[in-house]
Amino acid sequence: MKQIIYIFILLSTLFQTRIFAQSVKDSTVRILMVGMHFSGQLPKYDLEKRFGANFSVGSSFIWKTKHNLLFSAEGSYFFGSNVKEDVVAGLRNESGSITDNEGYPADLRLTERGWNFYGSFGYLFSKLGNNPNSGVFATIGAGWMQHKIKLYDANQKIAAVDKDLKKGYDRLSGGFGLTQFIGYKYISNNRLANCYFGFEFYEGFTKSLRGFNYDTGLVDNQKRFDMLMGFRFGWVLPLYKRTKDYYYN
Repeated sequence: MKQIIYIFILLSTLFQTRIFAQSVKDSTVRILMVGMHFSGQLPKYDLEKRFGANFSVGSSFIWKTKHNLLFSAEGSYFFGSNVKEDVVAGLRNESGSITDNEGYPADLRLTERGWNFYGSFGYLFSKLGNNPNSGVFATIGAGWMQHKIKLYDANQKIAAVDKDLKKGYDRLSGGFGLTQFIGYKYISNNRLANCYFGFEFYEGFTKSLRGFNYDTGLVDNQKRFDMLMGFRFGWVLPLYKRTKDYYYN
């Protein structure tokens, strides 16, 4: 992960010193922004029954028009170690441990994994910013939410969760999702430091994508309402549209 961040910062610096653009300090401009973001999130409603707090990392493409309208596409990967739903309770013995194929205590770890993909639109209120291209902004969007319980058999010696058998326990769920964001976007006058931060909200109208759970022996067709809310910080790399009134930085 650190290597990805270093590469992103390096590319940002290189691009910022090689592109033509109008002055972001004096006028509103059209900007294509490539971003990377990090979040800390809390689950709510049905998702809270299954998982605890998690982290999220992702990327986005944002188009800001000359009239400060925002159009974006983003994807996020969220993960955590707090799994509240013990899907392997039936494999545990009286002491609460799981025995592997050889009769020894097994090392089976349950973690959270999930994905979000959304398209959004919104507006930038530049009067509240340090220049015409910065300020408070808000977006809304729609897309897809998906999540599951990852079962990791460290020694690969538990027959009950070997290979595709894991799918009977992982509770893979997905469905239509909505998202909202409100925050502040900072585009520096010298174009060397560009970032944003704010509060994000996700709502997923999901259901099981497996349809059957091995541990309960029951069909899983219940509709779910999953929600994530958190604080996000992101870096952006602005790629300014070339115009006749440009200068070389």
